[in-house]
Formats: sequence, structure tokens, C-alpha cells
Amino acid sequence: MGIKTGNPRGRPKGSANKASKERAEAIAASGVTPLEYMVQQMRAPLPSPKSKAYQAAVLLKFEAAKAAAPYVHAKLASVEVGNKAGEVFKVGLLSEDGGLL
Repeated sequence: MGIKTGNPRGRPKGSANKASKERAEAIAASGVTPLEYMVQQMRAPLPSPKSKAYQAAVLLKFEAAKAAAPYVHAKLASVEVGNKAGEVFKVGLLSEDGGLL
């Protein structure tokens, strides 16, 4: 018997299993998800800049924003710019009607 590909009868690849679903439901039922908490901390008003708690509050906001960012914004992919080895790099300018200048 060989290895079957595609797993036609099993759980689809990448879908949550029973434990993951239960954990996500419990977090949602608690009222505040970790992402929502981080966003609340990030948006909370700052104390007076003259107070001793100001720097700690700014640091907390920064850390909350840094932790929440991957859930909201995708990472940029690296793209190599250039030409194939040995070929001349060509740049073309287009006119308003789409033709080459």
C-alpha cells in the first residue's frame, strides 16, 4: 500500500482540529480575544507626560502594537529586482495611450 495524496476522507489540511476549535470558542466566549486586548491597550489614553507612569504606558502601547501587527498586516515578501545574467536591462516609457515612447 502506498501513500495516498489529497486525504479525501480526512480533515482538510490547515483546518482546525477539535481541540483548536474548542479553545477558540472558549476564548471568544470569554468576551475578549488576545488581539482585542492588545488593541485596547494600544488605544488606551496615555497618562500626563509629566507623570512617572508615562514611559511605561508608552512602552506598553508600543509592545501591544508590535504584537498585534502580524494579525492585521501581512509580512512583505522579498522581491529580487534585476535582469537575467548577461542581458542588458531595458526600461521602456509608455505614453498616455499605452504606446511606447
